[in-house]
Amino acid sequence: MILMVSPNGDIRGIYTDDFPWRELGKTLVQRASHVEPDHLGLWYADLSLRNGPRIGPFAKRAEAIAAEVAWLENHHL
Repeated sequence: MILMVSPNGDIRGIYTDDFPWRELGKTLVQRASHVEPDHLGLWYADLSLRNGPRIGPFAKRAEAIAAEVAWLENHHL
């Protein structure tokens, strides 16, 4: 997991249930993207909420999520 700490102490990261976010203090969770299937059952990661691309298609949802996380780590964090 990558966590970014700003000079004022704000912490940013990609949400996962496996990390104890509340232990860091007050939390604010915001959607960064959408992972959805198309009419053929292929998966896409839509990163337009962060001014990013629509990535895909992927045969598996997990592949789309992995691409989503990689893009967010490289461009948003």
